[in-house]
Amino acid sequence: MARLTVNGVVREVDAEPDTPLLWVIREQIGLTGTKYGCGIAQCGACTVHVDGAAVRACSLPLSAIEPGQKIVTIEGLAPGADHPVQRAWAQLDVPQCGFCQPGMIMASAALLAQTPNPSEQQIRAEITNICRCGTYNRVLAGIKLAAEGGRPGRG
Repeated sequence: MARLTVNGVVREVDAEPDTPLLWVIREQIGLTGTKYGCGIAQCGACTVHVDGAAVRACSLPLSAIEPGQKIVTIEGLAPGADHPVQRAWAQLDVPQCGFCQPGMIMASAALLAQTPNPSEQQIRAEITNICRCGTYNRVLAGIKLAAEGGRPGRG
């Protein structure tokens, strides 16, 4: 049995040590907001936070999680989906199909936690998630809006 802290709740899970964190989150814990996209850590649909850092859960084995590390999924990012990135996404209607958006939001939130006012170059370098619908310009605008506190033109 492994003991994980997910979204502030300590949980006991029964999974093999080499089980990807993504499957533990989805199948053992039942939080399905984190998506499976590619299985090789390239697309970012599976992005979660581990101690505040954006990680690709599809390629991170359960054994890599140390006792006491805090895991946050899209469900735990903010009560009522009220994180600045989530508010910006809704305000700008960023998603198209929406499949990649939980991972995109988690990656964006981690970027803003580390770099509160990123340049366009920093955003493009840090947000490497793939969106099949091509919403990259809206994602960029959403991150900028969230950095400005939800008020366009500020800063």
